[in-house]
Amino acid sequence: MPPPRPLHPLLVTALFPIGSWLIVRPLMTPLALGALSASLGFSILAFVATIFLVPALGHKFVGVGLKGRDLLKIGGGDIPESMGLICASVYILLLILFIPFPFSPFLMNGHREGLTGLDFPLAQLSVYLSAILSLLMATLLGFIDDLFDVRWRHKLPIPLVASIPLLLVYYAEGGNTHIVVPKPFRELLGPIINLGPLYYVYMSLFSTFSTNSINILAGLNALEVSQTLIIALSVCLNDVLYLPWERETTLEIPFPTFLNVVGEKWTWTIGGVYGAGLAHGSKELVERHLLSLYFMLPLIGVCLGFMYHNWYPARAFPGDTFCYFSGMAFAVVGIQGHFSKTLLLFFIPQIFNFILSCPQLFGLVPCPRHRLPRLNASTSCLMPSFTDFPHPPSGLTTLILKIFSLLRLTRLITHPKTGVILSATNLTILNVILINVGDLSERTLVIIMMGIQTGCSLAAFGVRYGLAGLVYDGDRR
Repeated sequence: MPPPRPLHPLLVTALFPIGSWLIVRPLMTPLALGALSASLGFSILAFVATIFLVPALGHKFVGVGLKGRDLLKIGGGDIPESMGLICASVYILLLILFIPFPFSPFLMNGHREGLTGLDFPLAQLSVYLSAILSLLMATLLGFIDDLFDVRWRHKLPIPLVASIPLLLVYYAEGGNTHIVVPKPFRELLGPIINLGPLYYVYMSLFSTFSTNSINILAGLNALEVSQTLIIALSVCLNDVLYLPWERETTLEIPFPTFLNVVGEKWTWTIGGVYGAGLAHGSKELVERHLLSLYFMLPLIGVCLGFMYHNWYPARAFPGDTFCYFSGMAFAVVGIQGHFSKTLLLFFIPQIFNFILSCPQLFGLVPCPRHRLPRLNASTSCLMPSFTDFPHPPSGLTTLILKIFSLLRLTRLITHPKTGVILSATNLTILNVILINVGDLSERTLVIIMMGIQTGCSLAAFGVRYGLAGLVYDGDRR
């Protein structure tokens, strides 16, 4: 087992009092967003707890057999695995300790006994508790996956079970199942469509995708935690846009010159007379995005703490437990915050990787247990990995692979005489990068993926608050 990375005691000495002060402050002095201050404090504690507990408990995991070797390194000892269980435990515990803070105004106004439905926001509490229940179930199922190595065909529907509490509470509170139809299709379908039960099918599939998409794009040091961190930061930035602003801020962006529109500008006003950012005075929207922040801020703290130990060369592996609980956290905020379509925009690399992986996930192309790039021992760089065909592929598989090869999404090895496909690179975005860029070190490949994830998040904001106006009207809340 490699030695853990060093930690400076000053880290706790400095951060622990800051986090504690942010938690206690709203209890001492009423604040407009006191619960948000407490959430930020708990996030700092999540960082401190994770960064210290991972190395402290690593040998315990190794002792009970939760260990593995880095497949992309030469040599090396056993590394603690399934450490996502520590991250999930810290995350969920702090979410439970945070419960009183969003409801502190009702607890501190003299209501001690005989609470009624009008006195206490039971609906908001049920939403919060259902989210924690779903996170607990996702953590349990993810840990079971780590222990018993569930096959892909069986693990894909597992998040459906964990999403049941979310969907039931969404239904109980009269969740909206209507969608706004894009302008080009309104003459055919009308302005609004009620999907009814189909909307719940969509949300259950959304929870399945958000969980498995991180699990599919994994295997390199810090890859899972870095993409989770960037998506969580993107969600938080989107949430901040809907919080109350005291001053009015107007942004004017000129139209690009190639559109041949002279003197026209995009105008974007935040705050002012609306007093609630992009929520435009809607208390419900502000509450939804505050709920999202309550779940995303501690997730950022946990990710930053674990990333210190999971960065190349890794001293701890997250396991499927991390992928399950972090993916379910995104499903929670997307469903309960009613912005699942916006959240999907932050998953552009994961969507691309999932679509690219479908021929292997659904059996058209052989799918090995690990689809990671392979290590070139002489250069210590990664190169595309291949999957072999034991039998000649079908006509459909051949057509798909040749199209992918033409688009430089895969590399094929064919029989020199018959042209039959003998092997193809595994269908992942990591192999696509290596095919088009060349061999890279593991650290460089992860940094490139982080850059792609960040660039796609920036593009997502442009689509959501810029291009969306071309197909939707109104303020598009």
